[in-house]
Amino acid sequence: MQTAALPPSPRSPFGAHLRHWRQHRHLSQQGLALEADISTRHLSYVETGRALPSRDMVLRLAERLSVPLRERNALLIAAGYAPMYAARTLDHPDLAAARKAVERILKGHEPFPALAIDRHWNMVTHNAAVAPLLAGVAPHLLEAPVNVLRLSLHREGLAPRITNLAQWRDHLLARLAQQIAATGDDALRALRDELAAYSAPAAAAAHAPVDDELAGVVVPLHLQTPRGVLRLISTTTIFGTPVDVTLQELAMEAFFPADAATAHLLAAFAQA
Repeated sequence: MQTAALPPSPRSPFGAHLRHWRQHRHLSQQGLALEADISTRHLSYVETGRALPSRDMVLRLAERLSVPLRERNALLIAAGYAPMYAARTLDHPDLAAARKAVERILKGHEPFPALAIDRHWNMVTHNAAVAPLLAGVAPHLLEAPVNVLRLSLHREGLAPRITNLAQWRDHLLARLAQQIAATGDDALRALRDELAAYSAPAAAAAHAPVDDELAGVVVPLHLQTPRGVLRLISTTTIFGTPVDVTLQELAMEAFFPADAATAHLLAAFAQA
């Protein structure tokens, strides 16, 4: 039996959470009921607090709604159950294997820059190739937690040295919008609003065209350094089957040289 009938309730924490995610995914009650293989009536009772969902039903609904693990815990708690997914820091002993995997990926990517970020784009760790690129950044932007989007687009960060700033800014804001759509995270919405309010330095305001060889393929990052312009493309790596909140929210951003000159410059930075 999946639900227990109750008198109508004016307050249903789980029902409110569930309705939020159903509407966020643009699903009707009937649509979600079909996805979860339950009756629309049962689903309606659950949303209004007239029925209590079983633990299995909570997890099934969360799965059908692609709810992130952190928010699945919130759904379980709201329904009166213990959270299922641990949320440990990357230095926790239980995550030793995952931490070593991250370290190997970042170290193995040198002399090219790579970093790991959390769900709010705060830098968790990075390889040795990142530090030389941050020369001249205002100290307050390098105080923990270092937000890499703020670091990139702030006028006291990397923004004055990004020669295709308008293009790179549009790319980052589009990625952030996709993440907000997937997670519904209010902190990310606040970050988006902050970044969108930044004005581009006059010298970098023009929208630089994409290089011919990269047109229609990737959005590059062009970063001015004392030794020349780095032309970089990036990839994102995530854990494929995480059952820990921290690991699901961790992403590794690896930058590759888009040309031989950039590869040479990065090698030179590593030897300096």
